[in-house]
Amino acid sequence: MAVSNTPRLDARLAAAFGYVRPGHVAADIGCDHGKLSAALAGSGRCPLVLACDLRPDPLAKARQRCAPYGDKVQCRLGSGLSVLRPGEADDIIIAGMGAETIIEILEAAPWVFDARYNLVLVPATKHSVLRRWLARRGFALAGETLCQAAGRWYAVMNARYTGAAHEPDGLACLCGQTAGRPGFAAYCAQQNAKLKKYRRGLPPGPEADAVDALILELEERSCL
Repeated sequence: MAVSNTPRLDARLAAAFGYVRPGHVAADIGCDHGKLSAALAGSGRCPLVLACDLRPDPLAKARQRCAPYGDKVQCRLGSGLSVLRPGEADDIIIAGMGAETIIEILEAAPWVFDARYNLVLVPATKHSVLRRWLARRGFALAGETLCQAAGRWYAVMNARYTGAAHEPDGLACLCGQTAGRPGFAAYCAQQNAKLKKYRRGLPPGPEADAVDALILELEERSCL
């Protein structure tokens, strides 16, 4: 049964909420103040939410926010997925941290390399790095949603393990499945600006030439 007055979610958390499968136990890794955990439990979308964070103070606030939902939310203090037993949650949300940290968390838990798990990833930085890692490690993007916050664009990624590892091209790393989505041109502009900044630090050579070609391809694709 849904509980009224569940927290109002910003665009990023609302997109993450939408990728969580109804009826599944969810783990909210890096839950911060517990808004998403409370929404998942209070709306009735998940029968149980494991709200997890590395820091005691945010977790205490999450515990307070989720108190109205009783045993539908369990708050756990700890690093990454170490707070979970394999199979304890099928839907795993990792938000509010950079791509490298998300990768470290997933690499430290080999049991997530399994098709049963539904990953909802919200990288704060370096989206292309995360997309490259997912492809190389056998994950496929089932969907992406673009969201804007504080003048920046973010990509909320939904990934599943398939075992079909491959080397993605540069455009796939930069854009993923965002083509045609609302905000795509603005998101490409942001990605292109970062790519041009990276290019300025390269000496003449094959890598610089490849980046120049990628910049041109990105501009043509997004009509920048």
